Amino acid sequence: MDKIRKHIIFYGYVQGVGFRWKASSTARRLGISGWVRNLPDGSVEMEAEGTARDIEDLIQAMEDHSWGSVERITAENVPLHNDYNFEVR
Repeated sequence: MDKIRKHIIFYGYVQGVGFRWKASSTARRLGISGWVRNLPDGSVEMEAEGTARDIEDLIQAMEDHSWGSVERITAENVPLHNDYNFEVR
């Protein structure tokens, strides 16, 4: 399957609730590389690289995160980086 990379921003109650930890553990389980970090405006930014289906599963897992709440998501395709791990920044 072909890989894609998405730049994603999650808006809502997504900081201080274990969101980045959940993103990291889920991405690693799904074999997705990339990174996740908090932004000053209270949103969380992520780049995820893997199959389209695995990235959809990651986004769904983040929407279903039990401690916070995602109000809105923006996502766009970006060039592949071919990195090997997923990190919390």
